[in-house]
Amino acid sequence: MVPSVVLNAFLVIVNLVCIPIGLKKLGFLGLFRYFTVLSNVLCALCSAVVLIAWTTGALPLWVVLLKFAGTVAVSVTLLTVFLYLGPVSGEWKKLLSGPDLFWHLICPLLAIVSLCFFERTDFGFPWVFLGLVPTALYGVFYLYRVVILPEDRRMEDFYGFNKNGKWLPSVLMILGITLVASVILWAV
Repeated sequence: MVPSVVLNAFLVIVNLVCIPIGLKKLGFLGLFRYFTVLSNVLCALCSAVVLIAWTTGALPLWVVLLKFAGTVAVSVTLLTVFLYLGPVSGEWKKLLSGPDLFWHLICPLLAIVSLCFFERTDFGFPWVFLGLVPTALYGVFYLYRVVILPEDRRMEDFYGFNKNGKWLPSVLMILGITLVASVILWAV
């Protein structure tokens, strides 16, 4: 219980520190358009629920499932940075400095450790698909804002997932990576 409390408290505190930094730099809409930020906020909220649940002495299944979904989301952030954004942009220093160091690397790793080693509860395989929900919801938002809206109202394709109109392979790839992350976290 103690390691879980420490890790989850760290995840909450880091977000409480990083969000104001990001807001000052990018503003509300600029900051909260990124899946990185949204997934880390979701994970921090799930961590706060875990902290509250520990006060009862045990974690109910629904709390573990919530933390599972938040952890899958930040795992997707980690994988996207290291498998796509970093190699494509070459901007490793930008991706791994300031709040992004925590949001792209440290928080996802700590959330994974916390879930897999200190909050482990057996749950059936069908729950693996819960891990897809945050990514799929964001994907609908991103697709609408980048591809479907009229061109003069579209949001910048800052991830480059629609490069040359290749949004469908990007959607399938991201959902596939999310499913693999979800299955691995469930299996561990």
